[in-house]
Amino acid sequence: MVAGVGNLFLGDDGFGPEVMRRLAGPHSLPPQVQVVDYGIRGMHLAYDLLNGYDALVLVDTYPGGGPPGEVTVLEITAEHLGTGEFDAHGMNPVSVLANLDQLGGTLPVTYLVGCTPAGVAEGVGLSAAVCAAVPEAIDAVHHLIRRLLPSEPTATVPSAVPRRS
Repeated sequence: MVAGVGNLFLGDDGFGPEVMRRLAGPHSLPPQVQVVDYGIRGMHLAYDLLNGYDALVLVDTYPGGGPPGEVTVLEITAEHLGTGEFDAHGMNPVSVLANLDQLGGTLPVTYLVGCTPAGVAEGVGLSAAVCAAVPEAIDAVHHLIRRLLPSEPTATVPSAVPRRS
């Protein structure tokens, strides 16, 4: 699953939804990959993860300290998440993923494709730096999907069955 998260009404926090919008277009992914813009619907993401996905690529802003527009790819494990108070009405990805086990699920192999925001103040639209980073994020998602999906299925050759005389 590729999941975009973020609030379109908070400037660069709309990064995840914008990447999802573009991935749904000409940059389509293989049919077995589900692409979903969760926006701020954390509970929806949590319940969808209960369906047992092999992998999750989360696309969101990541205030990692780099310059605005810097794209970072991180592998996320349960140890990275610690515990977070879950807010059923919010979209804190750390809380959603950290509390997945309380809902009966397990964290799949998880990656974050994050972008350092220039600002998340009220307003619609990405800053120039974050908008320019969207194609790089799309490339990163494609790279991760190629790594995560099994290679082409091998053709099965029927085994030779000895004939009875």
